[in-house]
Amino acid sequence: MDRLFRLKENGTTVRTEIIAGLTTFVTMAYILFVNTLFLGEGGAGIPNQGVFFATAVGAGLVTLAMGFFANIPVALAPGMGLNAYFMTVVLTSGGQITWQTALGAVFLSGIVFIILTVTKVRQMLVTAVPNNLKVAITVGIGMFVAIIGAKLANIMMISVNPGTDVSKTPILNSNQFNIVLGDFIHNKDTALALITLLIIAVLMVLRVKAALLIGIVAGTLIGIPMGVTNLKGLTGSSWLPSFSDLAVGKLDIMGAFGVGIIEIILIFTFVELFDTFGTLVGTASRAGLLKDKAKGEKIIGKAMLVDAAGVSTGALLGTSTITAYVESSSGVAEGGRTGLTAVTTGVLFLLALFIAPLALVVPSAATAPALIIVGVLMMAQVKEIDWGNFLEAFPAFLTIVLMPFTNSIANGISFGIVSYTILTAIHNMVSPKKTPIHWLLWIISILIVLRYTMLGGE
Repeated sequence: MDRLFRLKENGTTVRTEIIAGLTTFVTMAYILFVNTLFLGEGGAGIPNQGVFFATAVGAGLVTLAMGFFANIPVALAPGMGLNAYFMTVVLTSGGQITWQTALGAVFLSGIVFIILTVTKVRQMLVTAVPNNLKVAITVGIGMFVAIIGAKLANIMMISVNPGTDVSKTPILNSNQFNIVLGDFIHNKDTALALITLLIIAVLMVLRVKAALLIGIVAGTLIGIPMGVTNLKGLTGSSWLPSFSDLAVGKLDIMGAFGVGIIEIILIFTFVELFDTFGTLVGTASRAGLLKDKAKGEKIIGKAMLVDAAGVSTGALLGTSTITAYVESSSGVAEGGRTGLTAVTTGVLFLLALFIAPLALVVPSAATAPALIIVGVLMMAQVKEIDWGNFLEAFPAFLTIVLMPFTNSIANGISFGIVSYTILTAIHNMVSPKKTPIHWLLWIISILIVLRYTMLGGE
């Protein structure tokens, strides 16, 4: 085991890695059920059983590949946001784009990723992006994860201003809503989340190992008498997986070449490119795997290849884009440093075909606090940014705040890169002390501007 995953070299143990993998699985197991809401019969139209199968098997196989091939503690599953976009594409096409065609578009975007990875264009991002932005990406993802936790826990909620008809307004203006604190007095979910958050925080202060996992289990148990943890699923559901109504191999690749689908492929490609880059760099940095520059680039290169292959694999199985998950940072926070963490998570996803009722028991109010704690841990790197140098501070600030505020890792990275490139170019025109700009940043900045001007936001 040590020879396969180099445990001693990375300062970890089998026990630590397994606990970390279990923690990662518990914090992201919600995708098994949430993905069905977007892609299933009530969303994009894929059979519910087919979505669950594709989600569990896709996440399991690709995460196992990440663990064995890249030896990095990162888990993958169908990405949130991309699955919502997938549903939107199908439902707003007027019947012109079926879910089979949309899966074909996902498959083709995966081929694009494989080409970009094999030609080492994606890996060059690691070298091209300056260190201050890499740190900002890690911090921004920490805030992004924390807000996901706050929303899942109903600690952060939206208050719609009087007179606003939300049924006619898909996107609200700033004067139509306010972000407010959840009602932890009358809302049992919010109350349980705060209790669980306190338990995990106390365990972290006392430096108890597996604090996140222990807190999640404790929150689940406390939620039983509170009526938040629902145990009915343990007796009312079948524990045996069903292999009927699968969507395996039902993608329509030729249909994906039709009119109007190219734009969809480009959006899938763009969002996945920067989401994955941010997640991999942020998680690997938090795990201390990028301290050695040459070794870090090699690790990220392998991870990107697995991620690229995973996109097309997911489409073949019947799900939207499979991508690296920011929740992997919860396993890293528990001490996960090698691929054994990912292998553990991958095995649990495969076993989820048999333990679906058990996975459903854990309420989001018990898992959400773990994401908030992860945000605290990832925020620690903010001190490495030179806030006294505005050339570094401004792009870093945009990268950090736009991730959580626009609900997109890609947006944060995009605005950070463009602002850094423009400001550095102007600085170099007037200052005798030049700051180097990697040529790839110019190309990326131009592509980013074209993307937003021609295709709009996500």
